[in-house]
Amino acid sequence: MSDLIAKTAIDRRLAGIISPIVEDMGFELVRVRLMGGQTKTLQIMAERPDGTIEVDDCADISNAVSAVLDVEDPITDAYTLEVSSPGIDRPLTRLKDFENYEGFEAKLETAELIDGRKRFRGVLAGVEGSDVLINIEQDGETVTVGLEFDWLVDAKLMMTDDLIKAMLKARKSAGQMDESKYDVIEEDVPLRGDTETDTGSEED
Repeated sequence: MSDLIAKTAIDRRLAGIISPIVEDMGFELVRVRLMGGQTKTLQIMAERPDGTIEVDDCADISNAVSAVLDVEDPITDAYTLEVSSPGIDRPLTRLKDFENYEGFEAKLETAELIDGRKRFRGVLAGVEGSDVLINIEQDGETVTVGLEFDWLVDAKLMMTDDLIKAMLKARKSAGQMDESKYDVIEEDVPLRGDTETDTGSEED
């Protein structure tokens, strides 16, 4: 399981439980995060192999995951389960993401200093083996930097006009211009012993 999909020990444990469920339903797991706060939020991002997902799909994944987590019980506190698409300015968590979004702007961050820096912002230039290639501006010139995928601790697309146009074109071609189909599905999971649940949705 890639660290970009699941960063912390609990995230990796949750991803190990959730990934088979999602894959059996015909989807791919993009990211899992258990985030703190007064009430924890378990954020799951998923999509079909072709990059699409609809609100009904999110609801189906939420129901399936909830049922298994109730049995496995890896989170003892109350939490909100949030299932969504990766969004337009999506996180890049798998090597193939960097290949699929070649030509678009992205921000990458490495765990250690690489040539004196940890943060790289530029245009994705595909992959070469296990290296992620990115074109960055340096001393007034465009240079291509290769970063080992395992060095990355964070990566996401930048919201640009070109990216938005490309996403809208792809959705139109797939007949998926209804933005409500990309909403987030949230489900509040009560403390054990409490029988009430609340479901709803909000914009991604």
